[in-house]
Amino acid sequence: MTTVLISGASVAGPALALNLRAHGFDVTVVERAPALRPGGHAVDVRGAALDVADRMGILPQLQAMRTRMRGMSMLDADGNELFRSEEYAASSGRLDSPDLEVLREDLTGLLHRRSAEAGVEYVFDDTVTALTPLDHGVRAEFQHGAAREFDLVVGADGLHSATRRLVFGPEEAFVHHLGVYVAVYTMENILGLDEWQVWVQAPGAGGGIYPARGNTELRVNLGFESGPIEGFHRDRQAQRAELARRYAGLGWEFPRLIEGALAAPDFYCDAMAQVKMDTWSRGRVTLLGDAGYCASPLSGQGTSLALIGAWILAEELGRLPVDAAPAAYETRMRPFAELNQALVKNEPGSPEADAAIEFAKSAIRV
Repeated sequence: MTTVLISGASVAGPALALNLRAHGFDVTVVERAPALRPGGHAVDVRGAALDVADRMGILPQLQAMRTRMRGMSMLDADGNELFRSEEYAASSGRLDSPDLEVLREDLTGLLHRRSAEAGVEYVFDDTVTALTPLDHGVRAEFQHGAAREFDLVVGADGLHSATRRLVFGPEEAFVHHLGVYVAVYTMENILGLDEWQVWVQAPGAGGGIYPARGNTELRVNLGFESGPIEGFHRDRQAQRAELARRYAGLGWEFPRLIEGALAAPDFYCDAMAQVKMDTWSRGRVTLLGDAGYCASPLSGQGTSLALIGAWILAEELGRLPVDAAPAAYETRMRPFAELNQALVKNEPGSPEADAAIEFAKSAIRV
């Protein structure tokens, strides 16, 4: 039986694991966190990713867990409403769209549960520290566990992929900063929002706040403009301090929102960035999702890219030898990934956006 190691247990990794089990592969997923990461923003499953979710057998569950919004307001830094819409929400798009918006933790929980039930092995609180090519596989060494050999290793470990660094080199060669940092966290619904989003524009800062879990809590997304800050992505104390500094002196509800950031156990902050590489594979190591072709949350397509990429890679591994499958996966997936990265610079409905959607439909065609 072909053995596959997947690094990363967010969306792309468990989705690939579930798909590979359907093809009869022996799959292990390793995740540096001690458990599935809680919190996170709402994510979108759009276009061809809905077809993939249907083929994976998870579409009914996604439809049941989708967020329900009545609309949104855009405010200035003092809380004055600039405009409102009952047809559109900034986090998800048109409210009458067939696309689905779900909380990230609901999606990752579903994928983990379904893949574990299918026989996928999960190893939490560990990470890959070395990858050595073998004649017919890869030897993986771990921070805590014993070294093991696999037929294929897949890096699905995000923007700051350890797999990419071990095999391709430092991330500075591949990660392109977009000039913005965004913090995401959960707090009490201090604004009393009822299925309604609030987005705020402030000088050099701003963000979106929307309710979740039956309006009992808020998911807060606050951003600020900045160039790359060295070592920032793993220093939670520095992130909280910088967010507080950037929002100091602003009015409206920002002081209370920053208090929430300082207390939130699921606080997360990172750069908006894209990953661009000449190739996603080297030998029997390949990259999936944000690790290889992050489009950034600004594209609104990261989750769809992860699901579609996981489907295509599993499909190619199911029909081709392990040595040939990664190249076939990249041939199919790269044009779609690059078109979606271009969405950051093009408005929805632009020719580039339409081209990405149309290509996605053909990219997963059997």
